[in-house]
Amino acid sequence: MKQKLLVFCVLFSAIMSNGQTIRYVYATLVNPDSINLVSMKSERTFLDIKNNRSLFISENKLIRDSLLASFKSQVKETHKKEEKDFSKLEGRRSAEPTFFEYFIIKNVPEQKVYYYDKVVGKQIYYQEDRPVKWTVSNIVEKQNGYTVQKAEVNFGGRIWTAWFTKDIPVSDGPYKFSGLPGLIVKLEDDKGDYKFDLVQKVTINNAFEESISTEAKQSTRVNFHGDKAALELEFGKNRKIMAGNMNTGEKPADFNGGGRHGGGMNGGGMRGGGHSGGGMHRGMGNNGQDFPMSTANMSDLSFKNGIGQNQNPIELN
Repeated sequence: MKQKLLVFCVLFSAIMSNGQTIRYVYATLVNPDSINLVSMKSERTFLDIKNNRSLFISENKLIRDSLLASFKSQVKETHKKEEKDFSKLEGRRSAEPTFFEYFIIKNVPEQKVYYYDKVVGKQIYYQEDRPVKWTVSNIVEKQNGYTVQKAEVNFGGRIWTAWFTKDIPVSDGPYKFSGLPGLIVKLEDDKGDYKFDLVQKVTINNAFEESISTEAKQSTRVNFHGDKAALELEFGKNRKIMAGNMNTGEKPADFNGGGRHGGGMNGGGMRGGGHSGGGMHRGMGNNGQDFPMSTANMSDLSFKNGIGQNQNPIELN
């Protein structure tokens, strides 16, 4: 009996560990403008570790992506019903801005790093091809409640200083950084533009995980921005073709009168969104993500300038 109980406990522990995610929470400061003197912006970033895989993502992006996944699930369930009450899906949601519009997945044992982004609704990624070559010093201090050791690396046009602790035997850290004999608990660049401080560790059951599309476009680090621009160009051409087909075809039905597709007040329901008509088709989120959102929040999902690029990106080359 004792032997059976022991076997059960071992199996139960294995099942629980497989279903649990260890989340390391970092208080993150970012300087949004390297030219003009502005105040630092703060947000939280997460390093989620499950089995041999880790996910680096900002809290604001994770919240937005989980809301999007939930909304898509609601739409799918609604389409299964005979009577489609789209007004129930019209609740608008706001999203806080983030500097980190991407997420990063690491295969920890193999030290492989994958960078995922999205452009015009299509996922695109590359595998990092530059090794992180740390110089570990003998300097030991107390940082964020841990005994830590100092290490430095020149990566992406910045010199980074990391403080890692052997008390947490996880060879990982924020962004693309890993490979030290312990978890990075503090990280900052020499210009003071990016700072990560470990503030919390939590265990989560059934944590939200970013999905990897089977149609994601594989790129390389060198060609990444060019491939993103090509996707945007292709999307623009397709929109013009669709608009031309609509102009030469039959006149679409007028849905302003309510009914199943109209919702009164400037065409609510599926095509509109109540006042000013900003529903499912007009409420496009950042990067073409289609969950309802007020137009005031649409242009403020990330700290970007007018041409859609960060003034002070984390990598300079």
